[in-house]
Amino acid sequence: MSERLPPLTALRAFEAAARHLSFARAAQELNVTPAALSFQIKSLEDHLGTPVFRRLNRAVELTEAGATLAPGTSDGFQALTAAWRATLRLQDDGVLTVTAGPAFTAKWLAPRFYEFARAHPEIDLRFSASLKRVDLQRDEVDVAIRFGNGPYPDVYSLGLAEEWVMPVMSPDMAKRFPTIEALTSAPFLHDDSLNFMSPRLDWPAWFKAVGHPFSPRHGSRFSNADHAVDAALAGAGVVLGRRALVVKDIAEGRLVAPFKTALTGKAHFSFLCQKGAENRPQIVAFRDWILAEIEKTAAISEGLRVVKVVADE
Repeated sequence: MSERLPPLTALRAFEAAARHLSFARAAQELNVTPAALSFQIKSLEDHLGTPVFRRLNRAVELTEAGATLAPGTSDGFQALTAAWRATLRLQDDGVLTVTAGPAFTAKWLAPRFYEFARAHPEIDLRFSASLKRVDLQRDEVDVAIRFGNGPYPDVYSLGLAEEWVMPVMSPDMAKRFPTIEALTSAPFLHDDSLNFMSPRLDWPAWFKAVGHPFSPRHGSRFSNADHAVDAALAGAGVVLGRRALVVKDIAEGRLVAPFKTALTGKAHFSFLCQKGAENRPQIVAFRDWILAEIEKTAAISEGLRVVKVVADE
Protein backbone atom coordinates (compact mmCIF):
# COMPACT_ATOMS: atom_id res chain seq x y z
CA MET A 1 0.00 0.00 0.00
CA SER A 2 1.44 3.36 -1.03
CA GLU A 3 1.98 6.01 1.70
CA ARG A 4 1.83 8.78 -0.89
CA LEU A 5 -0.74 11.39 0.12
CA PRO A 6 -3.86 11.88 -2.01
CA PRO A 7 -4.42 15.24 -3.74
CA LEU A 8 -4.91 18.17 -1.38
CA THR A 9 -8.31 18.95 -2.93
CA ALA A 10 -9.52 15.44 -2.02
CA LEU A 11 -8.31 15.83 1.57
CA ARG A 12 -9.96 19.26 1.79
CA ALA A 13 -13.27 17.87 0.56
CA PHE A 14 -13.05 15.02 3.10
CA GLU A 15 -12.21 17.37 6.00
CA ALA A 16 -15.22 19.60 5.29
CA ALA A 17 -17.59 16.66 4.83
CA ALA A 18 -16.32 14.96 8.00
CA ARG A 19 -16.80 18.16 9.98
CA HIS A 20 -20.34 18.76 8.72
CA LEU A 21 -21.31 15.09 8.21
CA SER A 22 -23.07 16.42 5.14
CA PHE A 23 -21.90 16.48 1.54
CA ALA A 24 -24.30 19.31 0.72
CA ARG A 25 -23.07 21.64 3.51
CA ALA A 26 -19.45 20.79 2.77
CA ALA A 27 -19.98 21.58 -0.92
CA GLN A 28 -21.60 24.89 0.01
CA GLU A 29 -18.65 25.82 2.27
CA LEU A 30 -16.11 24.98 -0.43
CA ASN A 31 -18.19 26.65 -3.15
CA VAL A 32 -18.35 23.55 -5.32
CA THR A 33 -21.24 21.38 -6.49
CA PRO A 34 -22.21 18.31 -4.43
CA ALA A 35 -21.28 16.18 -7.44
CA ALA A 36 -17.78 17.68 -7.54
CA LEU A 37 -17.34 17.10 -3.81
CA SER A 38 -18.52 13.49 -4.13
CA PHE A 39 -16.01 12.97 -6.93
CA GLN A 40 -13.15 14.25 -4.73
CA ILE A 41 -14.14 11.98 -1.83
CA LYS A 42 -14.45 8.99 -4.19
CA SER A 43 -10.96 9.84 -5.45
CA LEU A 44 -9.65 9.80 -1.86
CA GLU A 45 -11.36 6.46 -1.17
CA ASP A 46 -9.85 4.97 -4.31
CA HIS A 47 -6.44 6.26 -3.22
CA LEU A 48 -6.89 4.82 0.29
CA GLY A 49 -8.46 1.57 -0.86
CA THR A 50 -11.39 1.69 1.56
CA PRO A 51 -14.51 3.84 2.13
CA VAL A 52 -14.31 6.77 4.55
CA PHE A 53 -18.07 7.40 4.67
CA ARG A 54 -21.16 5.27 4.90
CA ARG A 55 -23.77 6.76 2.57
CA LEU A 56 -27.12 6.65 4.36
CA ASN A 57 -30.55 7.66 3.05
CA ARG A 58 -30.32 11.36 3.96
CA ALA A 59 -26.99 11.57 5.75
CA VAL A 60 -23.46 10.20 5.90
CA GLU A 61 -21.39 8.86 8.76
CA LEU A 62 -17.70 8.12 9.11
CA THR A 63 -16.37 4.62 8.75
CA GLU A 64 -13.60 3.43 11.07
CA ALA A 65 -11.06 4.58 8.46
CA GLY A 66 -12.78 7.96 8.14
CA ALA A 67 -12.91 8.44 11.93
CA THR A 68 -9.19 7.67 12.10
CA LEU A 69 -8.34 10.10 9.30
CA ALA A 70 -10.60 13.00 10.34
CA PRO A 71 -8.79 14.42 13.44
CA GLY A 72 -5.37 14.61 11.81
CA THR A 73 -6.84 16.08 8.62
CA SER A 74 -8.66 18.76 10.60
CA ASP A 75 -5.53 19.62 12.60
CA GLY A 76 -3.49 19.73 9.42
CA PHE A 77 -5.76 22.22 7.67
CA GLN A 78 -5.96 24.36 10.80
CA ALA A 79 -2.16 24.44 10.92
CA LEU A 80 -1.96 25.31 7.22
CA THR A 81 -4.49 28.11 7.66
CA ALA A 82 -2.61 29.51 10.67
CA ALA A 83 0.71 29.35 8.83
CA TRP A 84 -0.77 31.10 5.81
CA ARG A 85 -2.26 33.89 7.93
CA ALA A 86 1.01 34.29 9.85
CA THR A 87 2.91 34.55 6.58
CA LEU A 88 0.49 37.16 5.28
CA ARG A 89 0.99 39.18 8.48
CA LEU A 90 4.74 39.26 7.83
CA GLN A 91 4.01 41.33 4.73
CA ASP A 92 1.81 43.81 6.60
CA ASP A 93 3.99 46.27 8.51
CA GLY A 94 1.04 48.58 9.08
CA VAL A 95 -0.96 46.50 11.60
CA LEU A 96 0.11 45.22 15.01
CA THR A 97 -2.21 43.03 17.08
CA VAL A 98 -1.47 43.02 20.81
CA THR A 99 -3.10 40.96 23.55
CA ALA A 100 -2.80 41.84 27.23
CA GLY A 101 -4.87 41.27 30.35
CA PRO A 102 -7.91 43.52 30.88
CA ALA A 103 -6.30 45.36 33.82
CA PHE A 104 -3.03 46.06 31.99
CA THR A 105 -4.95 47.14 28.90
CA ALA A 106 -7.19 49.51 30.89
CA LYS A 107 -4.58 50.99 33.23
CA TRP A 108 -1.34 50.88 31.25
CA LEU A 109 -1.92 50.58 27.52
CA ALA A 110 -5.09 52.61 27.00
CA PRO A 111 -3.99 55.79 28.87
CA ARG A 112 -0.72 55.86 26.92
CA PHE A 113 -2.01 54.73 23.54
CA TYR A 114 -2.20 58.22 22.07
CA GLU A 115 1.57 58.62 22.61
CA PHE A 116 2.33 55.57 20.48
CA ALA A 117 -0.22 56.59 17.85
CA ARG A 118 1.32 60.05 17.63
CA ALA A 119 4.86 58.67 17.33
CA HIS A 120 3.92 55.91 14.87
CA PRO A 121 0.98 56.99 12.72
CA GLU A 122 1.99 54.35 10.16
CA ILE A 123 1.07 51.50 12.57
CA ASP A 124 -2.51 50.56 13.41
CA LEU A 125 -2.66 48.94 16.85
CA ARG A 126 -5.33 46.35 17.53
CA PHE A 127 -5.86 45.40 21.18
CA SER A 128 -7.33 42.18 22.52
CA ALA A 129 -7.93 42.38 26.28
CA SER A 130 -7.82 38.76 27.35
CA LEU A 131 -6.17 36.44 29.85
CA LYS A 132 -6.67 33.30 27.78
CA ARG A 133 -3.64 31.26 26.84
CA VAL A 134 -2.42 32.47 23.47
CA ASP A 135 -0.71 30.49 20.72
CA LEU A 136 1.47 33.03 18.93
CA GLN A 137 1.90 30.68 16.00
CA ARG A 138 -1.76 29.87 15.46
CA ASP A 139 -3.66 32.87 16.83
CA GLU A 140 -3.73 36.10 14.89
CA VAL A 141 -1.66 37.91 17.52
CA ASP A 142 1.72 39.58 17.06
CA VAL A 143 2.58 40.48 20.67
CA ALA A 144 1.34 39.16 24.00
CA ILE A 145 1.96 40.87 27.34
CA ARG A 146 1.47 38.43 30.16
CA PHE A 147 1.84 38.55 33.95
CA GLY A 148 3.18 35.42 35.59
CA ASN A 149 6.19 33.47 36.76
CA GLY A 150 7.25 32.17 33.34
CA PRO A 151 9.30 30.78 31.76
CA TYR A 152 7.86 31.02 28.26
CA PRO A 153 9.61 28.36 26.16
CA ASP A 154 9.81 28.49 22.37
CA VAL A 155 8.95 32.20 22.13
CA TYR A 156 10.89 35.45 22.36
CA SER A 157 10.43 36.71 25.92
CA LEU A 158 11.52 40.03 27.42
CA GLY A 159 10.90 40.69 31.10
CA LEU A 160 9.63 44.19 31.80
CA ALA A 161 10.18 46.23 34.97
CA GLU A 162 10.20 44.57 38.39
CA GLU A 163 6.65 44.32 39.64
CA TRP A 164 5.74 45.26 43.19
CA VAL A 165 2.67 46.12 45.25
CA MET A 166 2.33 48.78 47.94
CA PRO A 167 -0.46 50.75 49.62
CA VAL A 168 -1.91 53.51 47.46
CA MET A 169 -4.86 55.79 48.13
CA SER A 170 -6.38 59.12 47.20
CA PRO A 171 -4.67 62.27 48.55
CA ASP A 172 -7.63 62.97 50.85
CA MET A 173 -7.49 59.49 52.33
CA ALA A 174 -3.74 59.81 52.86
CA LYS A 175 -4.41 62.80 55.10
CA ARG A 176 -6.86 60.74 57.17
CA PHE A 177 -4.47 57.79 57.61
CA PRO A 178 -0.96 59.25 57.74
CA THR A 179 0.70 56.52 59.83
CA ILE A 180 0.81 52.72 59.79
CA GLU A 181 -1.06 52.67 63.09
CA ALA A 182 -3.78 54.89 61.62
CA LEU A 183 -3.83 52.74 58.46
CA THR A 184 -5.16 49.80 60.47
CA SER A 185 -8.46 51.69 60.73
CA ALA A 186 -8.70 52.45 57.00
CA PRO A 187 -11.24 50.81 54.67
CA PHE A 188 -9.26 48.08 52.88
CA LEU A 189 -9.64 47.07 49.26
CA HIS A 190 -8.55 43.56 48.28
CA ASP A 191 -7.26 42.73 44.79
CA ASP A 192 -8.12 39.04 44.45
CA SER A 193 -6.57 38.83 40.97
CA LEU A 194 -3.25 38.19 42.75
CA ASN A 195 -4.53 35.18 44.66
CA PHE A 196 -2.94 32.81 42.15
CA MET A 197 0.50 33.79 43.46
CA SER A 198 2.25 31.70 46.07
CA PRO A 199 3.14 33.06 48.52
CA ARG A 200 0.53 35.77 48.33
CA LEU A 201 1.21 39.49 48.03
CA ASP A 202 -1.67 40.61 50.22
CA TRP A 203 -2.40 42.87 53.18
CA PRO A 204 -1.30 40.38 55.88
CA ALA A 205 2.02 39.96 54.04
CA TRP A 206 2.50 43.73 53.79
CA PHE A 207 1.82 44.38 57.49
CA LYS A 208 4.21 41.54 58.33
CA ALA A 209 6.88 43.20 56.16
CA VAL A 210 6.56 46.48 58.10
CA GLY A 211 6.66 44.64 61.43
CA HIS A 212 3.08 45.36 62.47
CA PRO A 213 0.96 42.54 63.96
CA PHE A 214 -2.16 43.25 61.93
CA SER A 215 -4.01 41.15 59.35
CA PRO A 216 -7.03 42.90 57.82
CA ARG A 217 -9.64 40.43 56.69
CA HIS A 218 -12.61 42.70 56.00
CA GLY A 219 -13.15 45.12 53.15
CA SER A 220 -14.35 45.16 49.55
CA ARG A 221 -12.95 42.47 47.27
CA PHE A 222 -12.36 42.76 43.53
CA SER A 223 -11.65 40.02 41.01
CA ASN A 224 -10.19 42.55 38.54
CA ALA A 225 -7.17 44.62 39.55
CA ASP A 226 -8.23 47.69 37.58
CA HIS A 227 -11.57 47.79 39.41
CA ALA A 228 -9.74 47.78 42.75
CA VAL A 229 -7.55 50.68 41.58
CA ASP A 230 -10.62 52.58 40.35
CA ALA A 231 -12.18 52.19 43.79
CA ALA A 232 -9.06 53.65 45.39
CA LEU A 233 -9.13 56.55 42.92
CA ALA A 234 -12.73 57.21 43.94
CA GLY A 235 -11.69 57.42 47.60
CA ALA A 236 -13.39 54.17 48.62
CA GLY A 237 -10.37 52.74 50.38
CA VAL A 238 -6.72 51.74 50.34
CA VAL A 239 -5.44 49.10 47.92
CA LEU A 240 -2.18 47.28 47.45
CA GLY A 241 -1.55 48.74 44.01
CA ARG A 242 0.45 46.86 41.41
CA ARG A 243 3.29 48.95 40.00
CA ALA A 244 2.24 48.78 36.36
CA LEU A 245 -1.34 49.71 37.17
CA VAL A 246 -0.74 52.65 39.52
CA VAL A 247 2.51 54.40 38.52
CA LYS A 248 0.80 56.78 36.11
CA ASP A 249 -1.79 57.79 38.70
CA ILE A 250 0.97 58.27 41.30
CA ALA A 251 3.09 60.31 38.89
CA GLU A 252 0.14 62.56 38.07
CA GLY A 253 -1.02 62.96 41.69
CA ARG A 254 -4.32 61.09 41.58
CA LEU A 255 -2.95 58.46 43.96
CA VAL A 256 -0.32 58.72 46.66
CA ALA A 257 1.90 56.07 48.25
CA PRO A 258 2.84 57.40 51.71
CA PHE A 259 4.42 54.17 52.96
CA LYS A 260 7.63 53.26 51.17
CA THR A 261 7.61 49.51 51.74
CA ALA A 262 6.62 47.40 48.74
CA LEU A 263 6.28 43.66 48.22
CA THR A 264 7.54 41.66 45.27
CA GLY A 265 7.36 38.01 44.30
CA LYS A 266 8.31 35.85 41.35
CA ALA A 267 5.68 37.12 38.91
CA HIS A 268 6.37 39.93 36.45
CA PHE A 269 5.12 41.23 33.11
CA SER A 270 6.74 39.82 29.99
CA PHE A 271 6.74 40.96 26.37
CA LEU A 272 6.22 37.90 24.14
CA CYS A 273 6.30 37.28 20.40
CA GLN A 274 7.34 34.50 18.06
CA LYS A 275 11.07 33.84 17.88
CA GLY A 276 12.45 35.71 14.89
CA ALA A 277 9.52 38.16 14.85
CA GLU A 278 11.17 40.38 17.48
CA ASN A 279 13.04 42.15 14.66
CA ARG A 280 9.95 43.06 12.63
CA PRO A 281 9.82 46.88 12.41
CA GLN A 282 6.41 47.33 14.06
CA ILE A 283 7.28 44.95 16.91
CA VAL A 284 10.61 46.73 17.48
CA ALA A 285 8.78 50.07 17.56
CA PHE A 286 6.18 48.82 20.02
CA ARG A 287 8.76 47.16 22.31
CA ASP A 288 11.00 50.23 22.35
CA TRP A 289 8.00 52.44 23.10
CA ILE A 290 6.95 50.26 26.06
CA LEU A 291 10.47 50.33 27.50
CA ALA A 292 10.65 54.12 27.09
CA GLU A 293 7.26 54.55 28.81
CA ILE A 294 8.38 52.36 31.71
CA GLU A 295 11.50 54.49 32.10
CA LYS A 296 9.39 57.66 32.41
CA THR A 297 8.00 56.48 35.77
CA ALA A 298 11.08 54.55 36.98
CA ALA A 299 11.79 57.22 39.60
CA ILE A 300 8.71 56.13 41.56
CA SER A 301 10.54 52.92 42.48
CA GLU A 302 13.57 54.83 43.78
CA GLY A 303 13.87 54.90 47.55
CA LEU A 304 11.41 52.06 48.05
CA ARG A 305 12.16 49.27 50.46
CA VAL A 306 11.18 46.32 48.29
CA VAL A 307 10.65 43.13 50.29
CA LYS A 308 10.68 39.85 48.40
CA VAL A 309 7.99 37.55 49.78
CA VAL A 310 9.11 33.95 50.04
CA ALA A 311 7.32 30.82 51.20
CA ASP A 312 7.63 29.94 54.84
CA GLU A 313 10.21 27.24 55.53
